[in-house]
Amino acid sequence: MPNRTPHVLYIDDDPGLIRLVEKAMQRRGYIFSHAQSGEEGLELIRNGGIDVVALDHYLPTGTGLDVLAGMEGLEDRPATVYVTGSSEMSIAVNALKAGATDFVPKSGSEDFMPLLLAAIDHAIEHVRLTRAKAKAEREVEDARDRAEMLLGEVNHRVGNSLAMVAALVGLQSNALDDPEAKRALTETQVRIQAIAGVHRHLYTSDDVRNVQMGEYINSLIGELENSLQAEGSTASIRVDVEGFPLPTEKVASLGVIVTELVTNALKYAYIDRDPGEVRINMRRDGSQVRLVVEDDGIGWTGNGKPQGTGLGSRIVWAMAASLDACVTYGDGPGTQVVVTFEG
Repeated sequence: MPNRTPHVLYIDDDPGLIRLVEKAMQRRGYIFSHAQSGEEGLELIRNGGIDVVALDHYLPTGTGLDVLAGMEGLEDRPATVYVTGSSEMSIAVNALKAGATDFVPKSGSEDFMPLLLAAIDHAIEHVRLTRAKAKAEREVEDARDRAEMLLGEVNHRVGNSLAMVAALVGLQSNALDDPEAKRALTETQVRIQAIAGVHRHLYTSDDVRNVQMGEYINSLIGELENSLQAEGSTASIRVDVEGFPLPTEKVASLGVIVTELVTNALKYAYIDRDPGEVRINMRRDGSQVRLVVEDDGIGWTGNGKPQGTGLGSRIVWAMAASLDACVTYGDGPGTQVVVTFEG
């Protein structure tokens, strides 16, 4: 009701009281309307623009409680001052339960009119504050929706850009003859795809603040298998990840960790032996997330020189540090890496 004159509707069939209330409302500078029946009053209310209703209990047809019931569910419901006999407190209580803002005992004493006018003034302030609060909440909600839409668009563009970079790296890899160079570029491509997958899940989700881990890890591993099996890796990958959300800022680091651990297992676990299995298990217990990547291969406990260049292990430790995560290794016979952090 900001920046406009309050509009008061008085529903009563007493002509004398109607005139008294009208004069008082005009002195206050309020717009005044009146109705002699509940049906007439409800029609005016539903047409909109009414801020406060002063409502008598006894009406020519039905009661003021029927009017309150008819107002239920209105989007911009006016405040209501209920007027009833001073000995009928149970009626006043029922009116308050039905949505009335205040009530005034109706009597022939000189106190009635001042009490009624004070209650109307209070109701006008009440509806002013209520509507201002609702307006502010709508503005906050609209701003949040716009921000989430913009963030979704940003994630869409970032995801597309990363996918393009990954494709360019793949093209460069295909143009090379050196096996080690081709392998290095393939691994780089996989790392980029792990991060691109986060943004892809964000812009296809209703929640841009979290990523569902079950969907993300399964998608990530599917892409990883396609890339690395094309390079000759034949070990199988089994994924057992619960479907729980993680904040966006943690998922990219976690995706890179999973990519590095699984890539290392596929490359080194089953050298000079029959291909086996790489298992990924992830659970959340309260606020603690536990990721386990393990295999049944030649085994490594995290001590000594790792297979290959060691770049994958360094990346794992760097990403774990960004998550403030703890990384531990099992004793074998294969390799078991456990990453725990607050999620």
